[in-house]
Amino acid sequence: MNSAHAAESSKLISTDATPITTFTALALQVECVAVNGKSKEDAHAQMLATVAKLKGNIASANNFTKGFNGTDTKLVVLPEYFLSSFPMGEPIPKWKEIGCIDIDGKEYEALGAVAQALKCYISGNVYENDPKFPDLYFQCCFIIGPNGNVVLRYRRLISLFAPTPFDVWDQYLEAYGLDGVFPVARTEIGNLACVASEEILYPEIARAMALRGAEIICHSTSEVAAPGLTPKEIGRRARAIENVCFVVSANTARIVGTPLPPESTGGMSKVVDYKGNVLGEAYTGETFCANAILDMSSMRKYRASPGMTNLLSRQPLELYAASYAGKTFSAPNTFVENGKVKVPDRAFFLQRQQAAIERMKLDGIL
Repeated sequence: MNSAHAAESSKLISTDATPITTFTALALQVECVAVNGKSKEDAHAQMLATVAKLKGNIASANNFTKGFNGTDTKLVVLPEYFLSSFPMGEPIPKWKEIGCIDIDGKEYEALGAVAQALKCYISGNVYENDPKFPDLYFQCCFIIGPNGNVVLRYRRLISLFAPTPFDVWDQYLEAYGLDGVFPVARTEIGNLACVASEEILYPEIARAMALRGAEIICHSTSEVAAPGLTPKEIGRRARAIENVCFVVSANTARIVGTPLPPESTGGMSKVVDYKGNVLGEAYTGETFCANAILDMSSMRKYRASPGMTNLLSRQPLELYAASYAGKTFSAPNTFVENGKVKVPDRAFFLQRQQAAIERMKLDGIL
């Protein structure tokens, strides 16, 4: 399996397979087992055990959804950091060791084997090491194709407590280019992109993907279980409507192995269509109920038809450029000092946010 392929790419990725315009998409809501406090060996053994379990989950879900929907499951989206949970105070070097996987590691190889065996695309979110930035890790959304290869690798751009490409912006652009920052995979099931977790709240990220042709946004998330509308719930529907695209969003069923109450997450996985309608959704627990048939031809016809509700085609993008220009809240390259990457301690992240708030005050925004 060629895991490094997508990381090196700075262009849209395409396949030569026959287009598939109707298929089932599944937001698989599964439990997350935390690796916090484990040894490196035990942590990565746990990750591989998780992948082995997922193979059975996906295979059985495909059998049921095919029986219900009459179509094969061609896209499976997994929750945020489903292999590891999240760092709880561990320094960056420690989390790199126990919570992060390598771009050519056994975990990707095992996930690729699952995608290949089940002939589907698998999207998920992990913490990932990058040999081009050996002192850091990134939170990465990936898409693996039915051939077992990673066809898309998107590193989360906005995070309060984790390193991002923006922290080493100039070096990251030099390594991967702007299309490597906002990658879109052109596949036989449609143009696929990823948005990580709370980034669904930032319209600009999904819009950047849509401007590169994205038709389906894979959203791996781990969020509070709530019966009412939450910010992310609103964001899922808003991003689908304004970009005229599908959103397939998978939440964790629960997180075990941390001091937090395990049922704090759960439910809310769903498939949203290009009009903001929820096509399928899950209640709490491990479940495949958030699945639905995606009709790509219908979405494409809608995108190509004039009318008030075709919001993507009506966007006057140049209208906003001047308002964005010259505004700096969170500066780029904050991890770079004299041309070298400097690894911060955890306290740095909140200090940086406070500095951004002070800049907003100076600009008269606050």
